[in-house]
Amino acid sequence: MEEKITESSIWENISEFLGRNLDFGDKIKISILDVLIVITVIFITSIILRIVLKLITRNLPEDDKGKFNVVYGYFRWLIYLIILLITLHSVGVNVTAVFAASAALLIGVGLALQTLFQDIISGVFILIDQSVHVGDIIEIEGKVGRVEEIKLRTTRAVTIDNKVLVIPNHLYLTNSLYNWTQNGTLTRESVSVGVAYGSDVALVKKLLLQAASTHEAVISIPEPTVLFTDFGDSSLNFKIVFTLADSFKAQFPKSDIRFEIERLFRVNNITIPFPQRDVHIIQK
Repeated sequence: MEEKITESSIWENISEFLGRNLDFGDKIKISILDVLIVITVIFITSIILRIVLKLITRNLPEDDKGKFNVVYGYFRWLIYLIILLITLHSVGVNVTAVFAASAALLIGVGLALQTLFQDIISGVFILIDQSVHVGDIIEIEGKVGRVEEIKLRTTRAVTIDNKVLVIPNHLYLTNSLYNWTQNGTLTRESVSVGVAYGSDVALVKKLLLQAASTHEAVISIPEPTVLFTDFGDSSLNFKIVFTLADSFKAQFPKSDIRFEIERLFRVNNITIPFPQRDVHIIQK
């Protein structure tokens, strides 16, 4: 008899504890039991979402699996919010009162998080549009970097100086984006140079081709090409166009080619002029 009374007393204490209400205003009351139910439902939802994710992505290639995981991360919190509201409504919480009580706060938060929502939506568009992938070399607002990670709000890229470039995703919608490697890793680069009037242009073309074709980073097919671009004010302007396999580090082979052009021009007496102006003095 004493054991039954003790058990009954313990159960009454537990029931009384779980039945205690947490008041949030006159219309919003949540018991401790309701809180435990919400936590349990969210926990079960997390397990179900993980199982569903594994079932859907088990046969996907690694690249597609990574993209799907990012999209899953975007919509997981939306599912949590929907489940939370449904659970609160099921346990008797006035969800309408929750929204009414927090209307002013939600408006303020909504205005403050406007840019955040733009970033998230832009991130979804990036994945759907396939305009940017991890590993791509991109240029935006004059900054160049190799994409390392596309996250919920930002894209993380690393510059040639090994600095981390954090790009808010909404900038993709408001700025022109240059994807250097969307058509492949091979890119056409160029080096411009001017020579003095009266120079042997055929020799200039030969030397420019030699400077580019002998560099180890330059791809032989397609072959380097020389363009006679213009008759300048002080020089005949040329451009040597060549192909590189890694445009992210293009500044280094381009620098080497400039050094070689200067050396070849000096050996062959080709002059690179500086800007000149002829001043005629008329005496009356």
